[in-house]
Amino acid sequence: MTLTLRSALLSGAAFALSVSAAAAVELEFYFPVAVGGEAADTIEAMTRSYMDAHPDVTINAIYTGSYADTTTRAITAARGGNPPQLAILLSTDMFTMIDEEVIEAWDDHLSPEEMEEWVGGFFPAFMKNSQTEGKTWGIPFQRSTPVIYWNKDAFEAAGLDPETPPRTWDEMVEMGRALTVRDGSGNVTQWGVRFPSSGFPSWLYTGLVAANGGILANEAGTEVYFDTPEAVEALEYLVSLSTEHEIMAPGILDWGATPRAFMDGESAIVWTTTGNLGNIRANAPFPFGVGMLPANTQPGAPTGGGNFYLFSGHGEEETRAAIDFVKWATEPDQAAKWSIATGYVAPRPDTWETEAMRTYAEEVPGAVVARDQLEYAVAELSTFEGPRVTQILNDNIAAAIVGDKTPAQALADAQREADAILAAYR
Repeated sequence: MTLTLRSALLSGAAFALSVSAAAAVELEFYFPVAVGGEAADTIEAMTRSYMDAHPDVTINAIYTGSYADTTTRAITAARGGNPPQLAILLSTDMFTMIDEEVIEAWDDHLSPEEMEEWVGGFFPAFMKNSQTEGKTWGIPFQRSTPVIYWNKDAFEAAGLDPETPPRTWDEMVEMGRALTVRDGSGNVTQWGVRFPSSGFPSWLYTGLVAANGGILANEAGTEVYFDTPEAVEALEYLVSLSTEHEIMAPGILDWGATPRAFMDGESAIVWTTTGNLGNIRANAPFPFGVGMLPANTQPGAPTGGGNFYLFSGHGEEETRAAIDFVKWATEPDQAAKWSIATGYVAPRPDTWETEAMRTYAEEVPGAVVARDQLEYAVAELSTFEGPRVTQILNDNIAAAIVGDKTPAQALADAQREADAILAAYR
């Protein structure tokens, strides 16, 4: 899906050079959609609005599939000498993009005032996967944290308070037992909990580790901590949900099928992204709640989602036009529309002060859960050679879930393999 929109360069002191009204600048913008619902349609509406207001810059906004597809396409285009000016990629792609030398730091094109007022205005938790070594490489846009959703009707049927979700690991097990329903033949008709383990298992697992007082990597992206006691205990707990407590279906559970499993009543509690809130809100046939991830030693969750990246290889006019588009897209009114339509967390406090977001928060209290969870958030796992390192962890999480390895052995193997890769970056 390709969308052409025309917008004028904003004039004034923000520009590094003067551009006549007749000058046309053409930009290319790659964007993914990784959640259900109508996120792509919302991007279209936003960019059309920008086109209507600004007729002199042409932006070819290209829907490029999943995050992984978008990253591959952007790197391929850059290597081929035809990079887009902008792309929304995972925040965890930061080190990969730096290593590939295909992006530029935003700081190099911004004034001190822009750095203070614009870049400094995003939630600090989201900047953990956007900055490194004093430079800003990503601008938060479609950002998220994982949350739990619970079926209030199922809670009531199980004799639980429908307004009270599990707040600790022990409570999730206890409630999960009450919520797991079997028929007369012993077949499960409703599972208590669903923790998807395909797609983004390391992301949700980071939430378990954070809630157990641990982290999985350093800020420089050069070291991982996969085999710590906190990490091992977190994986042991995850495995126990199906093997010991029998409140979660065994085996690898699909990420993409999780919202539907929840809305169809197959699982009473699910772990997934707040970015699915719009989809679930529109389609769940029952009242539901949104809660922070259950704590063990402390509350904790990872940030996630996508950032705007500024690609190298373009002239100052194009780069400045790209920056001004991103500034427009992250303005309070625009960010509010995006957050309300999708469930992604509005990435700046000023967005939450708009009338639209205040009204939305009153109507949908679950929308503020991810925002409030940022107080306890850690950075999502992000390292140099990020896809390889993350896949190593994902593969070993899967091995523990299906019983091929113990959690301790799986994480020891993951640590050893990741160390071999990252040694070159230390």
